[in-house]
Amino acid sequence: MDEVRINGGHWSKRQTVNAEGTIQHCLHWLEALGWTANFDRAAEGKEFERTGPQFSDSEVYKLAEAMAWEIGRTGDAGLEARFVKLTARISAAQHEDGYLNTAYGNPGQPPRYSDLEWGHELYCFGHLLQAAVARLRNHGEDAFTAIARRAADHVCNVFGPGGDERICGHAEIEVALAEFGRATGEARYLEQARLFIERHGRKTLPEKGVFYQDDVPVREAEVLRGHAVRALYLASGAIDVAIEAGDADLLDAVRGQWDRAVARRTHLTGGMGSQYADEAFGRDFALNPAEAYSESCAGVAAVMTAWRLLLATGDTRHGDMIERIAWNVLSGAVDPDGKSFFYANPLHQVTADPEPPRDGALPHLSAGGRRGHWFEVSCCPTNLARTFAQFAAYIATADDRGVQLHQYAPAAIDTVVAGSRFALTMTTAYPDDGTVIVRVEANDGGERTVSFRVPHWAEGATVTSPDGTARPAAAGELADVTAAFAHGDEIRLDLPLAPRWTYPDPRIDGLRGCAAVERGPEVWCVESVDLPEGADFADLAVDTTAPLTVRDGRVKVRGRINDRAAEWPYGTAAPRPEGEPVEISLVPFRSRDTRGAAAMRVWMPIS
Repeated sequence: MDEVRINGGHWSKRQTVNAEGTIQHCLHWLEALGWTANFDRAAEGKEFERTGPQFSDSEVYKLAEAMAWEIGRTGDAGLEARFVKLTARISAAQHEDGYLNTAYGNPGQPPRYSDLEWGHELYCFGHLLQAAVARLRNHGEDAFTAIARRAADHVCNVFGPGGDERICGHAEIEVALAEFGRATGEARYLEQARLFIERHGRKTLPEKGVFYQDDVPVREAEVLRGHAVRALYLASGAIDVAIEAGDADLLDAVRGQWDRAVARRTHLTGGMGSQYADEAFGRDFALNPAEAYSESCAGVAAVMTAWRLLLATGDTRHGDMIERIAWNVLSGAVDPDGKSFFYANPLHQVTADPEPPRDGALPHLSAGGRRGHWFEVSCCPTNLARTFAQFAAYIATADDRGVQLHQYAPAAIDTVVAGSRFALTMTTAYPDDGTVIVRVEANDGGERTVSFRVPHWAEGATVTSPDGTARPAAAGELADVTAAFAHGDEIRLDLPLAPRWTYPDPRIDGLRGCAAVERGPEVWCVESVDLPEGADFADLAVDTTAPLTVRDGRVKVRGRINDRAAEWPYGTAAPRPEGEPVEISLVPFRSRDTRGAAAMRVWMPIS
């Protein structure tokens, strides 16, 4: 976190809003609803009336992780004080053997691990461990990491060799143990992660095997399936274990599952999870835009998986997917003030819904097409908070050759390459502008390579060396510039950002006859507030033969508002364009629901 600092542009603003808005907002609601106070009540050792869903402990841990990353980013003394106080409250509720949960194992509650299908005990432990990883990386060992060590040891003692061989109904402990093992150097934790992964598919959970990824072993599965967040957390853990163990077969298996899910089960926005039922991946090509679940948490989990595949393989496609998800799903899931959230992110909102009430937690998914301030199941706000706080970690990587740039934002990069300092400054207004300039601030070594990820859509991109020589940069590959860089040398990447029409695979039934607009990494949409007065979305058709233009920061499309009247909605003649031509303004998908109630659609019927 101290080697990459985002210092301007969209992501800097997003991180500031996250710190001042989202994290504080989450702290307020966790206290107001008593989810944090559950730890205080559990610490008393008496029966108590618990509040929140059975997995609400995980929201406290995810917020603790967000706080740990934010403290590492800014050194916020006030947030540090709150983190220390929160640590004491959590620690007081931990049992002597390391067990820690406010919904099970306390007086008057169900016994420990009596409901692994839905109890989420190991899931909660997982988020505790991930918070501890953030604390280790930004602070070092302390009382919070000690809680996590005791918890991890407890899990290994209970579920290790010769112990309980079941899995948790919600994958998370796998990736968390792998991360924690890597951060602490404890091989025992990595081995326990491997054991949990190998146990998937043994059908130790009595019901809904596909939902839990317990239907077939991870190594034998062909595609990501079941509950999307569960599937992606499990995939992330399997990749970590495969890399740490040098298990090429396991890595290849997960990579194949990911590739097929991306090719057949992913929305244009990068959203994963196509059905509301079970919050799950659907069948291949079942990608109806109005029924897209595309949960914000699944976006977080997909970034986690894609990042690990990028590190494991160097394949730029994974950087492309991180960019797609970050700009469209994650960035748009939070409103500009950081205090309202989308749980689901469908690509077609049929109705213009009123703003939901703000005086209490909303029932699950009750906000419709509007962002809700808090939900009875509020996994997404804290998940988004922890992701934005650590977003700088996704910008760049380094190896013994040089630095690779994967995401574009104004940033300072100061790292060590082959034993000597290499410092860069990145300047850009991306994606409003396609120019990325990298200035060398220090190079204490000799020849170095700076590599730019060129997105797959960037046909016609160019890269310019410090001597002014420009050359084509192939779309979908890394563009390398190698030199014995001196202080002040500049490298430039130019990405074409003309808006483009995008057409669906014809196997997607729900999108036949439609087109969408993309510009750079952003998907654009039309909202009903931008249609002519009185017009209905059902009558909109766009002309994909007309050029797309950009004016006043908006993409403009040509089309028609058809004027048809019939007593029967079928006929023997093919429909013909009717009505006057119109120009329609689009907005980025991430900017939807910022101008009041509006219907919305990404995929538009072609005239």
